[in-house]
Amino acid sequence: MATTERDFYEVLGVARSADDTEIKKAFRARARELHPDVSEEADAEARFKEVVEAYEVLSKRETRELYDRFGHAGLRSGGFRPSNFDFGSLTDLFSAFFGDDLFGVGNRGRARGGDIAAELEIELVEAAVGIRREVPFEVAVVCSTCSGSGARPGTEPVQCASCGGSGRLQQVSRSVFGEFVRTQACSRCGGAGRVIADPCSGCEGSGRVLEERRLEVEIPPGIHNGQRIRLPGEGHSGQLGGHAGDLYVLVHVKPDPRFVREGNDIFSTVDLTMTQAALGLTVSVPTLEGDRELSFDPGTQPGEVVVLRGLGMPVLQGFGRGDHRVLVNVAIPRRLTDDQRRALEDFERTAGAETYRVDEGFFGKLKSAFR
Repeated sequence: MATTERDFYEVLGVARSADDTEIKKAFRARARELHPDVSEEADAEARFKEVVEAYEVLSKRETRELYDRFGHAGLRSGGFRPSNFDFGSLTDLFSAFFGDDLFGVGNRGRARGGDIAAELEIELVEAAVGIRREVPFEVAVVCSTCSGSGARPGTEPVQCASCGGSGRLQQVSRSVFGEFVRTQACSRCGGAGRVIADPCSGCEGSGRVLEERRLEVEIPPGIHNGQRIRLPGEGHSGQLGGHAGDLYVLVHVKPDPRFVREGNDIFSTVDLTMTQAALGLTVSVPTLEGDRELSFDPGTQPGEVVVLRGLGMPVLQGFGRGDHRVLVNVAIPRRLTDDQRRALEDFERTAGAETYRVDEGFFGKLKSAFR
């Protein structure tokens, strides 16, 4: 994230109501102005990164909505990571973002590689501390036999006869309003401008082969179920020198039967018998950090909540932790022996108003526990 955390709309110079076309146009203009190969200003590189980051956020509906509602903090909580752009040429830049070059002619086959989706399942306690896990995935890499050209070693792709090597075909139509020129990618060569007459035996002319990989992924503490981690450049390799795609790891946090997660807070229950609640005792309760001894005073009431401050989930990419709230459930006996019934009847006869006196501060404690 940019250290100054300037408003992304201000960075691109557009209104908050700007549509996708306006955002793309503003990004092109700012990128041309600030690219390190063009600008001579001392802070051009930092400002260029800021412009790229702003476009990444505002050009996607999901991240733009998150930013509009919660700002930079919301992006951090949502797991957004800006791209580590390598400051290639302006042609590479616009190819990576728009699929075309600076002048709209095409990049002659230098297509960006596709993204990959992988999934990973972790335990709730692992999500609380953060872990490193290996993720297996299948990825297209440059063919080692032909070095990505797609042609048999010792041969070269030949110029496409349909488009003359331009990768584009133009169709001119005339009307009463004048001539209209329609340009599209050549269907024979796919916009590469070249065709492979003698394909490589290793990749059958595609220039890429599939490879099984395993990558160690760092899962940050506090991650939520369903969040994605983006690993730039770990996706399918691009064609003819194009940039590689990204790897997106979807994290599933398994439900823990002992806990319920709400935001960064953890909820659990503890079961006490009627006599235990009346007499008070110390019991062991599970937490994310292991079992902990918890003392209950005599007269503990059903529904009472004990708050363990700072024992909830860590704040994702932030500071502090949520709380662990333990709800007391008091079990009432359903079946009694004759002796037990007589004992309870004797107790009830001797009990008075003072026995069941309501703790005046109980409801105040209960309200504060849920704040």
